[in-house]
Amino acid sequence: MTYFKKVLIANRGEIARRIIRTCHELGIHTVAVYSEADAQAPFVNEATEAVCIGPAQAKKSYLNIEKIIQTAKETKAEAIHPGYGFLSENPEFVIRCQEENIVFIGPEAAKMKLMGSKLESRIQMQKAGVPVVPGSDTSLGSIEEALTVAEELGYPLMLKASAGGGGIGMKLVENREELIKAFDETIKKAVSFFNDGAVFLEKWISKPRHIEVQIAADVYGNVVHLFERECSVQRRNQKVVEESPSPFLDENLRKELLETAVRGVKEIGYTNVGTMEFIFDENQNFYFLEMNTRLQVEHPVTEEITGIDLVEWQLKIAAGEKLPASQEEIQMTGHAIECRLYAEDPNTYFPSPGTISRLALPEQNIRLDFAVAEGSVVSPFYDPMIGKIIVHGVNRQTAIETMERTLEHIEVEGLTTNLPLLERIMKNDLFTAGDYTTQLLAEQKVQS
Repeated sequence: MTYFKKVLIANRGEIARRIIRTCHELGIHTVAVYSEADAQAPFVNEATEAVCIGPAQAKKSYLNIEKIIQTAKETKAEAIHPGYGFLSENPEFVIRCQEENIVFIGPEAAKMKLMGSKLESRIQMQKAGVPVVPGSDTSLGSIEEALTVAEELGYPLMLKASAGGGGIGMKLVENREELIKAFDETIKKAVSFFNDGAVFLEKWISKPRHIEVQIAADVYGNVVHLFERECSVQRRNQKVVEESPSPFLDENLRKELLETAVRGVKEIGYTNVGTMEFIFDENQNFYFLEMNTRLQVEHPVTEEITGIDLVEWQLKIAAGEKLPASQEEIQMTGHAIECRLYAEDPNTYFPSPGTISRLALPEQNIRLDFAVAEGSVVSPFYDPMIGKIIVHGVNRQTAIETMERTLEHIEVEGLTTNLPLLERIMKNDLFTAGDYTTQLLAEQKVQS
């Protein structure tokens, strides 16, 4: 199969470097697009060619659909890889690529739009027999309607924006008064962030575990899973530490979860890679949460336990190839952990932009997916994640010990990072026992 000769990467930072690496290994030329703020960023120099597409503000650069399309045409890129974030889950961008005869490395626009709606995806998953959290299956048109639904479901509840994500557009309401107060505010936030004011209610599951399933599907109807990732260490509903396999699942529960995820994907006729996200309650019941129709930040832990390059799979699927491996051929070996290193205060989680005056990383046999190098500027315009540390061990205990040693040997100077928090998580009793939930950081006071 002849791959694309040239791929434009509509992203920045560590994910741009990650995609460039696989493309170059496959002999594919790459085009990096960058903002003025990223002119000296490592990914710009690592691509075959690079084009500045605008000022630092994302709306004028990384979210500028027409400028990116224009650059792809001018550089004769046959395909665009969106990475994650920015335009990666924007159906309009997919449609524009299609109109210009440029291959979008990801799913079809219709599937992306379907799964981008929490309400529509709930309905589709129920058709496939995939359990969803008890809640409303239609948008709530008024506070009166919301109050009626709330009384039927019973408090506490989560008020959610249908188009929400990353913890935005979610509000816990524990009684009638809190729902009244939060209703209009949540709709306004949903319109502001997602241009979609649809909201709905779901039962609040206290102390949940957040476990997701990596899937891949080709245009010939073949669908496989690449096992699960445990993503319950979170701050502000955003992941900090991920691992695979999950220490929470026994073999029977794992088998049920993985088969359920594949069934849901087959129901919608999805193609390319994606992630089915689930939450588990204290009784080991699991419910579909949402589907991410792109490569995940935490995809390296899956790559480490399977030996599969997910970016390569994305490229092959987009080029019209069948899946490179059958379900039986995909095996899980050992245990992997990923820590996200952020330029942020480890206690308040406030961003801490600045210039990295010193960066010392260990040279042992570990994986470091970093956006920066010594001297790099961490801009206030974008997400403050500066890198990911990924380790693999023969078992979970070995992986934790390796991560502990690795974190001890990382030095970052010139700005504040969450490195102390990551070190404390690795030593936390609940984490080391594998007996933690999404409330770990809030309840354990892991902060200093």
